[in-house]
Amino acid sequence: MSSASLSSTFSSGISLPSPSRTRYPPTRRPILFPVSSLTTDRPLRAAVVGGGPAGSSAAEALAAGGVETFLIERSPSGSKPCGGAIPLCMLSEFSLPSSLVDRRVSRMRLLSPSNLVADFSRHLRPGDHIPMLRREVLDSFLRGRAESRGAVLLPGLVTGLTLPASPDEPYLIRYISSPSGISSTLAVDVVVGADGANSRVARSISAGSYSTAIAFQERIRLPPAAMAAYSDLAEMYVGGDVSPDFYGWVFPKCDHVAVGTGTVAAKREIKRLQSGIRSRAGPKIAGGEVIRVEAHPIPEHPRPRRVVGRAALVGDAAGYVTRCSGEGIYFAAKSGRMCGEAIVRVWKEGGKVTEEGLKREYLRKWDDEFIVMFRFLDLLQRVFYGSNAGREALVELCGDEYVQRMTFDSYLHKRMVSGDLWKDFGLLWKTMGSLVRATILEKEVEKLRMV
Repeated sequence: MSSASLSSTFSSGISLPSPSRTRYPPTRRPILFPVSSLTTDRPLRAAVVGGGPAGSSAAEALAAGGVETFLIERSPSGSKPCGGAIPLCMLSEFSLPSSLVDRRVSRMRLLSPSNLVADFSRHLRPGDHIPMLRREVLDSFLRGRAESRGAVLLPGLVTGLTLPASPDEPYLIRYISSPSGISSTLAVDVVVGADGANSRVARSISAGSYSTAIAFQERIRLPPAAMAAYSDLAEMYVGGDVSPDFYGWVFPKCDHVAVGTGTVAAKREIKRLQSGIRSRAGPKIAGGEVIRVEAHPIPEHPRPRRVVGRAALVGDAAGYVTRCSGEGIYFAAKSGRMCGEAIVRVWKEGGKVTEEGLKREYLRKWDDEFIVMFRFLDLLQRVFYGSNAGREALVELCGDEYVQRMTFDSYLHKRMVSGDLWKDFGLLWKTMGSLVRATILEKEVEKLRMV
C-alpha cells in the first residue's frame, strides 16, 4: 500500500503527501493510526525534536532507512554557544566538507592558574589537527543533508508530548509552527529527543533529573594582527578565577575568536568568571569588538533513563557531554546516527519498535563503545579540576610527550588507546609528584596572602 493511501486511511480524510514532495505537511489535526498495524508495508513514522547535530544525524539515518521522518526545530537560524572544536575523525566519519572548517588548529596551549604554559600540541602526528567550526554552519549543513534524504523540516516550538496509553497508540506531539504561530499536532510511532539539556521530551518520558553546567561565550572580532596570532592557535585556561570546575577558552573562528567559560558550581558568578578569562587572555584580545554574547546549559552526566517505551534521547538531551573536556558535538552526532540506525534495524527486523529493541540496539551498543571513555574523563575531572593545586599538576603533566600522544590519539580518532604498562606506571608516579608539589605551592601562596 502506498504512503499516500495509508495516510488517507489513518487520518480520517487528511491526506499526507510524501516528505519528498512537500516541505510542510498539513498537521493541524492529529493524524492517527494503529501502531499494531506496523509492518514494512508502510513507513514507520518518527518525530525528531531538535535540529542540532544529534537531531539532524538521527533524522538523516531514519529517512535513509525508509522511515517517514519529521524534524522539528524551534530556531533553524540560531545556534548553540559552543567552542566549536571537533575531533579530526568526525570530518571523514560524517563526510563533512572542508568548507565547513574555519580553522585547523595545530597549536594548543593549556595555561595553569599561575600562567604556567603547556604547549599541548608539540607531539601531534603529521597531518593531525583540531578542526574549528561554527555551530550555525555545521547545524545548517546537517539539517540540509537530512532533508535531502527525505526528512521533513518543521520549524516550530514543541509545547507538549502526550504518551501512548498502550503499545497500540501513537505519541502525540503538540507544537507551534513558526513563523505562522499555528498550533499543530503530529501523531508518530517513535520519538527521538534531541532537544538539549533542558529537554522537554526527557521531562515528558520521566527520564530522570541531572545536573547541568552553564556555558557562557562572547564572540570577539580582533584587530588583524591579533587575529593572525590565533590563526592556528587555541588556548585553554584553568584556575578558580575562570572556572571552579571547568576551564575558560579562546578558540579561533573564521574572522573572530570565541572567548568563554563554563561552570556547574558557580552559575550565578558566570559574569565574574567571564571577566576572569578576559583578564587572563589580557592584551592578546585587547581592542576586540564583541559581536555576539551566548549562554546555554550543558549536561554534566548521562540521564538515568535514555530509552522509555518508543522514545529515545540523544546528544545533550541524553547527557552525552564529557566532563573533563566539555566535548559534545561528536557525541551528539554519533548518538543521533546510532539511534536512528537502531530504530530502522528494530523496525525492519521485527515489524515494530519496542523499548527492549531500542535498549539492545542503541543503548547497549553506545555504552559498549563509549562508557569507559566517559568514566575515565569523569575521573580526570574529579582529580584535577577541584583545586588550583590539581590544575597546576594537570598543566605540568600535559607537557609530557607520552601524555600528549595518548590524549591526542584518543581525542582526534575517538578510541581509547592502549598504553605502555611501564610508561603508565611512570606517569602515575609523576602525577603523584605533581600533585604534591602543587599542593605545597598552593599552601605557601596562601600563607603569603595571610601575612
